[in-house]
Amino acid sequence: MAYSEEHKGMPCGFIRQNSGNSISLDFEPSIEYQFVERLEERYKCAFCHSVLHNPHQTGCGHRFCQHCILSLRELNTVPICPVDKEVIKSQEDHLQQCLFQPVQCSNEKCREPVLRKDLKEHLSASCQFRKEKCLYCKKDVVVINLQNHEENLCPEYPVFCPNNCAKIILKTEVDEHLAVCPEAEQDCPFKHYGCAVTDKRRNLQQHEHSALREHMRLVLEKNVQLEEQISDLHKSLEQKESKIQQLAETIKKLEKEFKQFAQLFGKNGSFLPNIQVFASHIDKSAWLEAQVHQLLQMVNQQQNKFDLRPLMEAVDTVKQKITLLENNDQRLAVLEEETNKHDTHINIHKAQLSKNEERFKLLEGTCYNGKLIWKVTDYKMKKREAVDGHTVSIFSQSFYTSRCGYRLCARAYLNGDGSGRGSHLSLYFVVMRGEFDSLLQWPFRQRVTLMLLDQSGKKNIMETFKPDPNSSSFKRPDGEMNIASGCPRFVAHSVLENAKNAYIKDDTLFLKVAVDLTDLEDL
Repeated sequence: MAYSEEHKGMPCGFIRQNSGNSISLDFEPSIEYQFVERLEERYKCAFCHSVLHNPHQTGCGHRFCQHCILSLRELNTVPICPVDKEVIKSQEDHLQQCLFQPVQCSNEKCREPVLRKDLKEHLSASCQFRKEKCLYCKKDVVVINLQNHEENLCPEYPVFCPNNCAKIILKTEVDEHLAVCPEAEQDCPFKHYGCAVTDKRRNLQQHEHSALREHMRLVLEKNVQLEEQISDLHKSLEQKESKIQQLAETIKKLEKEFKQFAQLFGKNGSFLPNIQVFASHIDKSAWLEAQVHQLLQMVNQQQNKFDLRPLMEAVDTVKQKITLLENNDQRLAVLEEETNKHDTHINIHKAQLSKNEERFKLLEGTCYNGKLIWKVTDYKMKKREAVDGHTVSIFSQSFYTSRCGYRLCARAYLNGDGSGRGSHLSLYFVVMRGEFDSLLQWPFRQRVTLMLLDQSGKKNIMETFKPDPNSSSFKRPDGEMNIASGCPRFVAHSVLENAKNAYIKDDTLFLKVAVDLTDLEDL
């Protein structure tokens, strides 16, 4: 610690500052100071070698008193450091590159002062107004707005389904997902027919199965109502047609009367052609009025010869009839349009009813225990179609190993296939594409038995085989069904059609397919 000789006992404070113009030490240049400890060289001026007064540091690292460095600049146009002979640059040049100089961040809206040495890290890592790419849409977004962008603006941001189906979807795909979401509330497809059920989409299919009879009843009631309406419309049309026929007869009668009136004036050469033109344009009221005016003029000229009052009254009557007929025609057009609409609705309802009936029959006949009893009717006709090449094979209805099991069917060639063509009935087993294939084990490995049932109960014909796991016939189907696999020479025609056997009765035979369900896990 140093003490001034003029101010003994008064310590001088030491204030650390950079090389600005402000005073950094309380030492006076004209006063001698004594220090308790030896003064280190770093606190001495490199020019006067006394304690630094208002120190300045050059770019080469040496320290000078302010008045000493000013003296060096006065001695030389270009001041030189007396220690290492380096050029002493002005304060402003150093500040332009000083790493500890506070500078302004270049990002818009950022007001935080940053030391030049920290600017690069600030711009790349810590500035809240720097731009970074959104992880989802890859758009450049200001960091301070990034969270709001992701949650509210980003179209590619993943969100949970609003119906809580546990599926994560992109924000742009929400509407598309809602159209198929199993948790979305949806009206029953038969709402138009009167079904008031509204349930989640995943439950509606079960509802359609369980309420099939009720839906058919609603459709039938709707169809009955429509048929009654159509019947009423037909009756109304018949009445209108009757009235129109009456009007047509009245018009014919009036035309006949007009011809009689024309004959009364046959001697007038100019009047008769006018009457004929009037008869051919009877539906044009404007033209009729012109003819009336002509007749009135003729009355004025020949009032002593003819009395036209009956003809005038007849013309007025015809005009009224024509107006009435035109109104009826317009109403008839409206009724015809309504009838066409109702016919269209009836056709739609009939098609839907037919589709529902076919589906109901299919559901009633579907087996879920791995067994199929196939009733083949009209054997002779179907075999003849096979022989002629029109329908060489027929398929059974589908059956299942369980409610959620494999979907299967049988295929028969009544005139034979391959080595059995023309001599045998060929019977094959087919694996079909089902709703639960993704949950099942593939390839299909269960033992299969094909049978022709003896209708007298004596002796059935059967063949059993175990699927080849390497065959494409038993892999998971890519299309509607796999290639059939079975017996091309299942039963000879001579055995099948022999009257002594009971395989065919009333032109009907029964085929059976049984799948061994051993070790088959039920979902």
